[in-house]
Amino acid sequence: MSAMRVAARQTFSSLRIRNFRLYFTAQLISVSGTWMQSVAQAWLVLHLTDSGVAVGIVVGLQFLPMLLLGPFGGLVADRVNKRNLLFVTQTAGGVLALVLGILVVSHTVVLWQVYLLAGLLGVVNLFDNPARQTFMIEMVGRDDLPNAVSLNAALMNGSRIIGPAIGGVIITVFSLGVCFFVNAASYAAVIVGLVMMRTAELRRTEPVARARGQVRDGFRYVWATPALRNVLLAVALIGIFAYNFTVTLALLAKDTFHGGAGAYATLTACMGAGAVVGGLVAAHRARPTPRLLQVLALLFGSLLAAVALAPTLLAADLLIVLMGAASIGFIATANATLQLTADPAMRGRVMALYAMAFLGTTPIGAPLVGAIAQWTSPRVALMVGAVATVVSAGLLMWRHQARLRTVEGADDARIHLVEVRAVEETQSGTRLG
Repeated sequence: MSAMRVAARQTFSSLRIRNFRLYFTAQLISVSGTWMQSVAQAWLVLHLTDSGVAVGIVVGLQFLPMLLLGPFGGLVADRVNKRNLLFVTQTAGGVLALVLGILVVSHTVVLWQVYLLAGLLGVVNLFDNPARQTFMIEMVGRDDLPNAVSLNAALMNGSRIIGPAIGGVIITVFSLGVCFFVNAASYAAVIVGLVMMRTAELRRTEPVARARGQVRDGFRYVWATPALRNVLLAVALIGIFAYNFTVTLALLAKDTFHGGAGAYATLTACMGAGAVVGGLVAAHRARPTPRLLQVLALLFGSLLAAVALAPTLLAADLLIVLMGAASIGFIATANATLQLTADPAMRGRVMALYAMAFLGTTPIGAPLVGAIAQWTSPRVALMVGAVATVVSAGLLMWRHQARLRTVEGADDARIHLVEVRAVEETQSGTRLG
């Protein structure tokens, strides 16, 4: 029993910090609302168009600003008070959800309005994402950062269970539009949590002074730092081809297994359940490692292929639990690696590039994957993501480790040569003596 208590304390160690407890609780409410809206929005677009490409476009529009202007959002996060920035972005997100809800319940919603509101939410996320990512270390510090990131990842994906489940009930009992109202209200939880924080306990990063070329400096810094560059490249490849589940799972439920909103919500919830487990396992580990990142990428790809080949909806539900665990383990480990490796003055820009690689690639990946699913099948779209994950992410991380082994081997050879020369010089001196 004592061993279990020690393990629990290690797994949830960052929650001993009051500010992070407030943030964690508020995010649980808010992100559950976000996932509820994601399910409702995908179903709304399918109802309006019956098109997988349209679902991919509306999802992609939410991340297009991040793709085009991601480093600028990170620079703003480096320059300003992150807590104050979050007040602004959370308020804006709530207003947009409220507007969409009004359009739906008034039966005036049309596709271009959904596209517009998705694009505006993308502008909000441009600034919100790097602010949230870098605010984490200000709440908990460097030592507790890996644990906090992993717990936050478990939370974000635990909300996949809560949000879709509540969303399915609301859609069935009430209406689709009520989901958007509930999501709008959920943003208030984050605002209240931010107000209740003890600002004196925050470990604020010194704001970066304005100067010319700071966005370019961020790109140069990442490209010159292999530990950052290689992880970001792997995340980008996975983001484009594999991590478009809002599109692929909706189409898998509807077209492959001929289910309705309940089947889609179940798939999403099962993935969230697995992701919670994966996040907690990652939280239990003290530090991320390159080897762990490689193994998780390969495992994620293999399980994604298994989901693509699942013969029944029940089999897909079971397999997607394991896939969710591997996927969030990879993402949480990559996130913590980048934050711990990055210079504090560059952290906002580095995490903006991470958001750009992971989420900002959605405008490319979501329509592409939606088109593949519509022109072939959802199974093929999932398999493409599996192959890309195993080949691109796995081999990329393997090559990085191979280069490290080459460098280490060269260093060992140089050390051995120096030792041999030292011995020869000693023997020569002895002979002369």
